[in-house]
Amino acid sequence: MAGLRTVLAHRTIATGEPALTGYDRVPPRIGRMGWANVLWMLLAVTKLLQLGGIIGGTAVAFSILMPIGGDPLGYTSLLLWTVFLAVGSIALLYSNSYTLIERGAVLLVVVFTFVTVLIALGLPLTPFSYGAGDIASGLTFLIPAGALGAALAMFGITGVGADEITFYTYWCVEKGYARWAGPNDGSEAWVRRANGWIRVMYKDAFISWVIYTFGTLAFYLMGAAVLNPQGLVPEGNGMITTLSRIYTDTLGDWAGIVFLIGAIAVLGSTMWAAVPSWSRMYVNLLATMGVLDWQDPVARLRWIRIFTVALPILWAVAYLTIQSPVVMVQIGGVMTGIFLVATAIAVWYLRRTETDPRLYGGSVFNALLVVSSVAIGLLGVYTLLQVFGVGIG
Repeated sequence: MAGLRTVLAHRTIATGEPALTGYDRVPPRIGRMGWANVLWMLLAVTKLLQLGGIIGGTAVAFSILMPIGGDPLGYTSLLLWTVFLAVGSIALLYSNSYTLIERGAVLLVVVFTFVTVLIALGLPLTPFSYGAGDIASGLTFLIPAGALGAALAMFGITGVGADEITFYTYWCVEKGYARWAGPNDGSEAWVRRANGWIRVMYKDAFISWVIYTFGTLAFYLMGAAVLNPQGLVPEGNGMITTLSRIYTDTLGDWAGIVFLIGAIAVLGSTMWAAVPSWSRMYVNLLATMGVLDWQDPVARLRWIRIFTVALPILWAVAYLTIQSPVVMVQIGGVMTGIFLVATAIAVWYLRRTETDPRLYGGSVFNALLVVSSVAIGLLGVYTLLQVFGVGIG
């Protein structure tokens, strides 16, 4: 998946255009829109639920840490913390300053990555230890009966998903990669500049891959070692309380506070990135529909701010209406996994038609890209067969 992200970023650096502008040109068209953007609109609807689950989970963590009205899972406390998070997100992100967004995201990611990996590495020293055999069995390709839906949701949520692949291109634009490379004049000088910034982007992608990989492994290790043996299942508003058992059962009650801080950092970092990222993608979609000129910075910023206000409110309403963060996140995760197949198709088309071949990358990179794309395609076929009740094997 990281390979698809870097290929799409190649195109952005070469053209200066974000992802949805390119998706709109991938045939066939459905009315005035490209089919990939139509599917993106369906993804966006389910993401209202997923991001509602994220803001709800963050509200639960804050409410347990600092309950309002006595009951940490009471409606009043959860309502007030949800409203606080929505209003706070709007207030902090309304300026849409790239520097603020970048620094805030880095701080939150550093906090939750450090806490999570540290706890996972310390588990062998506790009653919930794991060994090499446990890790080896966890790496086997086996999905327990009845767990396919959750597995597909986790595939869509963890790591670099279809939405991250898409909105990464907007940050490549705002970071200045395309601007510093300059317009493609066909010269070798431009190729050197573009490849230079692509190498910078590679470093960025590699660091994010390391963080995603080890952070995800740490979560899986803790869940398998602590939650599974005790039959603990995170669900409803009790999700945070159940997950906190990973820490309190390992280190003692004092670790609950550390966990809640980590949970706020994990979920908060997702919110922090999601608000400005989805605001840009919504505005870019409207631009492809002719509502505004994407190249007009004044109109673009005005619309981005509209969505910066609207999206946290919609997510908060979705959570307060459903109040089941785990289910809400899983619904968005399944659709993200499906859209990942469309992303792979769009990326290959745009690579062939709109990316200078001199920016394709080396043979090893291209081989890995093919392998990952085939794996994503097979997952998509398998998912559709399961949805329509067609068994395999």
